[in-house]
Amino acid sequence: MQKLAKLITNKPFVYSLWFGLSLFLVIKGVLTHQGFNNYTIFKYNFLNTIHQHNLYAYQPEHYYDLNHYGPVFSIIMAPFAILPDSIGVILWVLFNAFILFKAIQLLPLKKDQYVIVLLLCAHELMTASANVQSNPMIAALIILGFNFIKREQDFWAALMIALGAFIKLYGIVGLAFFFFSTNKPKFVLSFIFWSAVLFVLPMAISSPSFIIQTYHDWYTDLVIKNSDNQQSYMQEICVTGFIRRAFHFQDLKNMYVIGPALVLFGLSYLRVKAYKVLEYQRLILSSVLIFAVIFSSSAESSTYIIAFVGVAVWFMNLNRQVTGFEIFLLVLALLITSLSPSDLFPSFIRTQYIVPYKLKSIPCFLIWLKIIYETLTRDFVNEKEGVLTQAAV
Repeated sequence: MQKLAKLITNKPFVYSLWFGLSLFLVIKGVLTHQGFNNYTIFKYNFLNTIHQHNLYAYQPEHYYDLNHYGPVFSIIMAPFAILPDSIGVILWVLFNAFILFKAIQLLPLKKDQYVIVLLLCAHELMTASANVQSNPMIAALIILGFNFIKREQDFWAALMIALGAFIKLYGIVGLAFFFFSTNKPKFVLSFIFWSAVLFVLPMAISSPSFIIQTYHDWYTDLVIKNSDNQQSYMQEICVTGFIRRAFHFQDLKNMYVIGPALVLFGLSYLRVKAYKVLEYQRLILSSVLIFAVIFSSSAESSTYIIAFVGVAVWFMNLNRQVTGFEIFLLVLALLITSLSPSDLFPSFIRTQYIVPYKLKSIPCFLIWLKIIYETLTRDFVNEKEGVLTQAAV
């Protein structure tokens, strides 16, 4: 057991898994001339912006599927898009892995606990990297928003949250950390400032009229995508999708699920006295990361890197000793959420049950409910006082 404990906290080993698994897959894809459709979509977000072509129109001569990212994403993609694809796609995957690595490393956790978070999330990162997705970056921006607020750097926290929202909307959930800010007026003004900057920034490589039209087109695209997701086999991997398919409730409206979920999430904020307690704040971070995915109609398998960081942070934030039920929830999440898309999981179960019934979302949903229960019942104030007393002794 001691050898195992040393292994899972061994930084060179965990870092090698974190970066190595993703790097192996993308280099393998380059060497075997595998097409990276998502990367091509991202690249053309930049190219279409500078050439003022509709970002959300079909371009089958370049890629299949559609772009669903905001025009500010073109600025993020610019350094990669100007490189040869074989180099750009490798650097893109490494960039996403690195920024999420730094965000997790900066989390206010006990010594080296971030290493275990990295280990728990390494396979899920590989799933996102296999699809050269941007979701690791989105997760990082949400976490960095939390980290900067904890450091009383509201100006930069507002940038992280606004940037995430202007890229893929998911980042807007970072506003849930507003209540932890020690300078709320500064945070609000900073968020307004950065929203204005990010709104006009793509105009620097395009034109004002085109970018304004693009924001209108983006809204239309997202409305259509939300409707299309209900019929998608590989998307809507969320609680609503599970209910639709498991109970043959195809007419279920998203709001009938999201509404009660928002009420449950809001109940967590009734613990006003706990706002300054780190354990409570980390639970809210976990809740936000999971909520953003399991109640999103756009959630797909590679999106779950966002939720799984929330799962890992929750597990590191538990009261010790950890109960058998909590270990069961983590193992269930590792098996069903993280490993089910891989060849390590029985293909029959994956194709017949996990994918059709959107079961990847269920372990995260159960953990999210457990998090809500903890936020409502844990005695955070006494926990904090207990830690302070031990430190004084």
